[in-house]
Amino acid sequence: MDYLHFKALHIIFVVSWFAGLFYMPRLFIYHTEANDKPEVERLILFAQFIKMEKLLWNAIMTPACWLTLIFGSTLLYITPEFLQQGWMQLKLMFVLGLVAYHFYIKKILLELREGKFRFTSFQLRLFNEVATIFLFSIVFLVVLKNTVDWLWGVLGLIIFAVLMMTAVRIVKRIREKKTRDAAP
Repeated sequence: MDYLHFKALHIIFVVSWFAGLFYMPRLFIYHTEANDKPEVERLILFAQFIKMEKLLWNAIMTPACWLTLIFGSTLLYITPEFLQQGWMQLKLMFVLGLVAYHFYIKKILLELREGKFRFTSFQLRLFNEVATIFLFSIVFLVVLKNTVDWLWGVLGLIIFAVLMMTAVRIVKRIREKKTRDAAP
């Protein structure tokens, strides 16, 4: 196998890992919102969410994380000169941040299993965007190979995220108002 084979495998596992990093917080949101359901429904939903979260963590996220790191390290072993470049050093800092985010997800996962709900669904929606910021930052760094230009992409993403969260809050208020108006 040569550099391009390892690069392809690295990209495949990055995509798999990010799929989990995006989906797990969504499950946390639904898990948290299940608290508002009647007890019988809530217990059924909790059991299902715990099962789904465990499977996602063990079968997708953790293996994809390790394989991403293994194939990324292999690429650096093949091309050690990348370690001397600023964009790669910054990328590796973001990767460390992403690994920390990954393990913080595990912490939340364990808390939810124990019935500890520290975050509201809105806070978890914001938390869900952290992976997106990491993704934009890392992709812009790798593609542009520049330690400054990635900031514009991330700034644009943050502005977009603020607009999206504002829209979500407006839609939520409209739904709540309709629900209140429809109640007898």
